[in-house]
Amino acid sequence: MCLLAALVFWFFNALNKDYSTNLRFPVGFQFDRDKYVPVEPLPRAVFMNVSGNGWDLLRKSLGVSLPEMDIPLERPTEVKKIVGSTLPALLAGQLDNLRINHVVTDTLYLALDPKVERKIRVAVDPGQFTFAEGYDRLSPIVVLPDSVLVRGPKSIVDQQPDSLLLQVREEGINDDFREKVAVPQPDDGLLQFDPQTVEVIFEVAEWMEISKGAKLMVENIPGGARINLVKDSIQCQVRMPREQVENQEGIGELMAVLDLNGVKKGSMKLLPRIEGLPPNARLVHVDSVSLRLY
Repeated sequence: MCLLAALVFWFFNALNKDYSTNLRFPVGFQFDRDKYVPVEPLPRAVFMNVSGNGWDLLRKSLGVSLPEMDIPLERPTEVKKIVGSTLPALLAGQLDNLRINHVVTDTLYLALDPKVERKIRVAVDPGQFTFAEGYDRLSPIVVLPDSVLVRGPKSIVDQQPDSLLLQVREEGINDDFREKVAVPQPDDGLLQFDPQTVEVIFEVAEWMEISKGAKLMVENIPGGARINLVKDSIQCQVRMPREQVENQEGIGELMAVLDLNGVKKGSMKLLPRIEGLPPNARLVHVDSVSLRLY
């Protein structure tokens, strides 16, 4: 009991003296966070050798009443590093009864950029969709909204492409498509996209192929030239929505136009231009035309 009492007395008496030790102090940087953003994580602590009363050192080594050191940054984008030897002048008044002997941390490295925002168009690759047999897309792909606002450090925002490709994988589609798709977010959290989801919309139809004759017509025949056509009409394979065909909204008269502008005399084969296709009709195949120009 006497020995224990002596140890306690000695311990409490020893803590009343001054000592020096290395302590880890949390640091916070003061700047306008609405205008600037870190490109890399900011330093979170600084090690300093400090002197003070034993009781104060004990409490702070245990994390009790440990103050956060505030480092003001007047020109955040211009400060790339802070040398440890310059910190005592900035932090001396923030340590209460402790005195800074020297800073153990050699250098604090910073990387801040102005916070900017920019609009980026949102796009969808049609090749990501596969359809049930006999079905295909009828209308263009619509993305709502068609652009997103990206916010973040200027150096990173400037590196972003002009369009952002959405990842949409759908198979066996046989009905009109309307789904919300997430805008891909970077893993590092430096960029923010607004909105975070968009809607992808397009119409789908069942298609069928029909064969249709097209009357040949020749234009831009060189002056004084004569033309010899093997036939006066050709066959075309046309793809149309089944509903349109069944409602008798079929194909009217088609014209296969041969444009001879710039064509020299002789025998040749030309691929005609098909005119008169109704809305939503897609030309699948058309025969080439053999002719001789005298």
